[in-house]
Amino acid sequence: MTQCCINPSILSADFVNLEAELKRISNADAVHVDVMDNHFVPNLTIGLPVVQRIQAVSPVPLDAHLMIADADRWAPGFADAGLASVTFHAEAAIAPIKLARELRARGSKAGMALRPGTPVEPYLDMLSELDMLLIMTVEPGFGGQAFLDVTLPKIRRARKAIDGSGIGVAIQVDGGITEDTITRAAEAGANVFVAGSAVYGADDPAAAIDRLRQSGSETLRSAAE
Repeated sequence: MTQCCINPSILSADFVNLEAELKRISNADAVHVDVMDNHFVPNLTIGLPVVQRIQAVSPVPLDAHLMIADADRWAPGFADAGLASVTFHAEAAIAPIKLARELRARGSKAGMALRPGTPVEPYLDMLSELDMLLIMTVEPGFGGQAFLDVTLPKIRRARKAIDGSGIGVAIQVDGGITEDTITRAAEAGANVFVAGSAVYGADDPAAAIDRLRQSGSETLRSAAE
């Protein structure tokens, strides 16, 4: 899988001017929306009503990352809102296969996220139920953290399992993605990259997206040769 996707996180954007901030990243593949409930993670961001408004004005599709408790109950509502992709945490789901199927049935791609310390092996048998596997490269809950290289072996194991299964599941990474770390994550097997500070901390967010995409694409092509 050599297509490199850059999904900027609006966690690093100016929340007072979100519509304008979305226009600044119109060349992105998707907008990564971090939903935190101050229960599953120690932070509180936005809920479904705000996500629905973002959906209405965004120039690119929405990729929701639900860092919330009781995902089985709340995640389907985000799919009903018309989001392109909804990702729940394995640690917050009682019935992850049922939930993934429900998200797909409601029109969204189904993603499942794993904290840095959560092993991937128990979930490999359900890869066919997913469109994307999100491997967190920082502890979820806050932006601006440094990339955890200890997650690279897990990314490699996930990529090996996906390639061996022949199932087209994307591997997304989230946390500490920069022009430097994107190459390490891509070499390990990730192909969808969430970047917050590296995009919105730049003078020109669109140019930052292009640079990240170029770095990631070159690494993915080299790895495929």
